[in-house]
Amino acid sequence: MRRNDGKSAGTQKVIMKRVKPMKVYLSENAFMGLLLSSAEVYKKESLGYLLGYRLHDRFIIEYAFSLQSARRKRRAVVLHHRDKKKIEPILSEFVKLQIIGDFHSHTPYGNARGIAVPSAEDIAGMEKDNLYIIIAINELKTSKSWKENRDGSISGSMGNFSFQICAYFFPEENSRPRRSIIYCPFPPGVKAG
Repeated sequence: MRRNDGKSAGTQKVIMKRVKPMKVYLSENAFMGLLLSSAEVYKKESLGYLLGYRLHDRFIIEYAFSLQSARRKRRAVVLHHRDKKKIEPILSEFVKLQIIGDFHSHTPYGNARGIAVPSAEDIAGMEKDNLYIIIAINELKTSKSWKENRDGSISGSMGNFSFQICAYFFPEENSRPRRSIIYCPFPPGVKAG
């Protein structure tokens, strides 16, 4: 018996096609840059560029560097266009590395803990084919060893802070950001704070 569910064959193919999540390989330098940038301005949001390269199914992040001239607030961070114009020509000279996206942190606000989920404003600012990393940083309550989580994020604690790092890929215009899986060879000697 044939069932008509109101969907065309073309629509069914789209539904059946599963999009594999992008993989994100985070170098030790990039990992350290994300943590230090977030901790340095704690209570305000950090902002920076991700430098590396993209292959078909993965991003390789070699460096994460903080944008010092960004205007920081507790729940927002903005980089002025004139400041971007100063550094982007310099970055374009590095042939093997390119800007593959950006990162920023989410901090606690009131009684709410910082979470590594993009806000509506974050999503509105995302561009097609770029990678976005959000670092949730909160005051340390209990020490945790660093680990890769089932949802693709990584988390742990260092110093006086606990962190969760999530990556998102924005595959096409008018779509939702998709969570990517982070792989990071943690530096030797990193253990629970």
